[in-house]
Amino acid sequence: MLSLADARAKVIETVRRARRPIVSESIALGDAFGRVLARPIAADRDYPPFDRSTRDGFAVRASDVSQPGAALEIAGESRAGTAFTGVIGPGQCVEIMTGAAVPPGMDAVIMIEHAQTENRGVRFHRGAERGQNIVPRGTESHAGAELLAAGMRVGAAEMAVAGQVGCTRLEVARRPRLAILSTGDEVVGVEAAPGPLEVRNSNGVSIEALARLASAEPVPLGNARDDASELRRAIVRGLESDVLVLSGGISAGKYDLVEPVLRELGADFFFDSVAIRPGRPVVFGVCRGKFVFGLPGNPASTMVTFELFVRPAIELLQGAEAQELPIVAAKLAGPVRQKAPLTFFLPARLESRAGEPVVRELPWPSSGDISALAHATGFLVVRPERLEMAAGEWAEYWPRRDAI
Repeated sequence: MLSLADARAKVIETVRRARRPIVSESIALGDAFGRVLARPIAADRDYPPFDRSTRDGFAVRASDVSQPGAALEIAGESRAGTAFTGVIGPGQCVEIMTGAAVPPGMDAVIMIEHAQTENRGVRFHRGAERGQNIVPRGTESHAGAELLAAGMRVGAAEMAVAGQVGCTRLEVARRPRLAILSTGDEVVGVEAAPGPLEVRNSNGVSIEALARLASAEPVPLGNARDDASELRRAIVRGLESDVLVLSGGISAGKYDLVEPVLRELGADFFFDSVAIRPGRPVVFGVCRGKFVFGLPGNPASTMVTFELFVRPAIELLQGAEAQELPIVAAKLAGPVRQKAPLTFFLPARLESRAGEPVVRELPWPSSGDISALAHATGFLVVRPERLEMAAGEWAEYWPRRDAI
């Protein structure tokens, strides 16, 4: 049984070593959110393209306003999108708006709050220093400079950068195809009326959502019953995709057939157990050149292990680097006590008390309790070296990436 750190490292090392050159596609800027860049994006000109004012006020020569009380004549105005074309003589200044171009020869902007207009002139309550409230041309970037590198995931800020430099189409990595297969005689479709001993396939729904969030292309295969022949046929179909994710059927029971069937198909396994809860029985291997993950059937275990192990593989297959878990510190609302030497992920809510982050563990009878997860904003992380913690101690909190 591997530790959490060793298991994640094994996934990252294996996928990184085996990945092939990225296959890219061109998509519209508006469709690029969440995708991974396959080509860098460069500045088409200097940014800002002119000396830009960061405040509403008056563009001046700093030497004319070296001390408070100086008075100047207003020669005109400069507003965003319109250049000032007049002549600025000695003892004159220009009224200027935020984002407007600073007229040639002016080297400072005094905020309007520090000035008082008097007829056609203005008196300043403060002195000026060269460069104040001005962003010089090219300070942000020069023409041709790389702004976004290949391998970066596109978010709102990255889309804004691309739009600023006129990239209406982006070259991005093709989304990995991720086949999703649930297993078990007790599993029926979400649209079905389950019998007294059956459950609907909620795992297929959650895995598909998490796959889309990671920018993979989900390929739902439904459910395979606990029959070796049926499971084999479904797995072979799943191996047509880049990654196959199965849920259920990976424990040591009589009808847990996933590993035996994968072995028959020539799979090599890197691990089949990790020291975590939920999610201890989890499988990672390669079969017929495709990555295969076997996740536990309990819903919480499925979601936790997907984020821990499948997500970094998806990121790497798109040319991005595997992201670290976004764990933050928060104070415990109550005491925590665990016994087994495992890393625990306990459903929790993050709150704020007196301006400090506080994490509160939620009641959770088992890893099959989906409703507890729906009320959780993330997970309280309990490490094996620190299984007991008192209320008020600082602890680790792992926010759900999918929580709104």
